[in-house]
Amino acid sequence: MTTIKLDPGAALLLDALHGAGHAAYAVGGCVRDSLLGLAPHDWDLCTSARPEQVMALFGEEKCIPTGLQHGTVTVKQGGRLYETTTFRTEGAYSDGRHPDAVCFVPDVREDLARRDFTINAMAYSAEEGLIDPFVGRDDLAAHLVRAVGEPERRFEEDALRILRLYRFAARFGFAIDPATGAAARALGPHLDCVSAERIQEELLKLLAAPRPGSYLEPAVLAVILPELEPEKQPERFAELCRTIDRIEPTAENVPARLAALLCPLGEAGARKALRKLKCSNALTDEVTALEREAGGGAGSFLLGHESGHSIARPIACGNRVPPQRTVLGETPGTPNTTLTVQAKRLLGRYELPTIQRMTALCSARHPEQAVAFAALRAEAEQLTAENACCRVSQLAVNGRDLMAAGVRPGPGLRQVLNALLEAVITGQTPNEKDALLAAAAQFSAS
Repeated sequence: MTTIKLDPGAALLLDALHGAGHAAYAVGGCVRDSLLGLAPHDWDLCTSARPEQVMALFGEEKCIPTGLQHGTVTVKQGGRLYETTTFRTEGAYSDGRHPDAVCFVPDVREDLARRDFTINAMAYSAEEGLIDPFVGRDDLAAHLVRAVGEPERRFEEDALRILRLYRFAARFGFAIDPATGAAARALGPHLDCVSAERIQEELLKLLAAPRPGSYLEPAVLAVILPELEPEKQPERFAELCRTIDRIEPTAENVPARLAALLCPLGEAGARKALRKLKCSNALTDEVTALEREAGGGAGSFLLGHESGHSIARPIACGNRVPPQRTVLGETPGTPNTTLTVQAKRLLGRYELPTIQRMTALCSARHPEQAVAFAALRAEAEQLTAENACCRVSQLAVNGRDLMAAGVRPGPGLRQVLNALLEAVITGQTPNEKDALLAAAAQFSAS
C-alpha cells in the first residue's frame, strides 16, 4: 500500500473526523506533491461530513465558513489553515466558471470525478492508502497532464482550467495529453468568461515555472493577449518564448518575464495590456519601466538611446540623476562611462531590485552581451552594499547647507545640488561636506 507522510495538523483533523464516524482524506495537490517527493504548500481535506458537522466537531472558534454553499469549511489547527470540503458532485456551469448547484455525496470517488486533471484527482488516508480511480499516479510517472474524463466537458465547466493545464505542465515540465491539449486549444475562446484577475493569477504562476516558453500556447495567448498576435507572427512569438526561458526562474524575476512577453507592445501597449489584466499599480509600473529600459526604444536609459545624453552639469530633476547615455550605448572605460559611473546613474534612477530585473531581461534579450550586464548588476549590488552616493538625498550637504554658505535659494539651488551629485558620481569631488561646499562656491560663481 502506498504510504504518504501526512502533515501533523492534517493527520490530527483526519483522525478526529474518522473518530466521529466520517470518511476523510487528504486530497488534490498535497497528494500529488507528496507522491512527487515535494513538500506540499497546503493540505486540503475532503470528507463525508457535512459543513455543519465539521463546524460542530471542531468548534466555531476553530472554523471559518469560507464556502458553506459549496461545502467548504476552513479549520485552524496548529497555526495553519486546512480547507475541509464535503464530498460533492456539481451541476451545470451556466457561466463557464462556477457550478449552478452542488450535491453532497457519500463516496470520495464521485468527488474525485469532478476534478480537473488526473494528477489532482487523488485522495489519501492512512487507513485506506491511495484512492486513485483515474490513474493519476501513472500519469505522474509518465510526466503527463491529462483531464479527468472528457477534456471538453472539464473545460466547458470551468474555462480557467485551460490556463491551469499549461501552468501545471510548465511547473513540473510535464507533457500534455494530446486530447486534453486539443480541447484546450479549441475551447480557448471560452476564457472570455473568466475574470481578468484570475487570468492574471494563472499567467503569473505560469511565468514563474522553470521554462514556461514552450507552454505559452499561441491559441490561448491569442485570446487573453490578442494584441501580441502570437498566431499571426509565430517567429516573433517563438523568440519571445526563448527570451523568457533565458531569464532565471525566480519569483523576483516574474516581472522581467512578463516584460519580455509584452515587449512587442512597447511601453504604452504593455501598460494597456497590464491594466486589462487588472495588474496592481506596482506591478504595472515595474513592468513598464523594464519595458521602457530594456526594450531598446527611443526612451531607453539603460541601453543608451534616451535623448539629452550630455554629461555636462545635470539639469534640475528632483532627487534623481537626469537622463544620461549609459551602459551599452557607450564603451565602458571612456570618460565618465566607467562601470561604476554607469551603475551609479542607474541607482540614481531605480531601486536595486529593478536594476537586477533589468539586467536579467537585457541579458536574455542580448545574450551576446550577458557578461557586461552581469558586471553591471554586480557593481550596482556592491555600490548598494556600500551605500554609495547616487542621489541628491545621499550627498553630504543639503539645500540648507548651501544657503548657509551663500547659495541663493530658487532653481539655481537645485542646479547646484545636481551638479554636485554629478561631480561625486564621476569622481571629481568626494562626498564630503567641505569639498562639496568648495565645489558649490565654484559652481555658483561660474
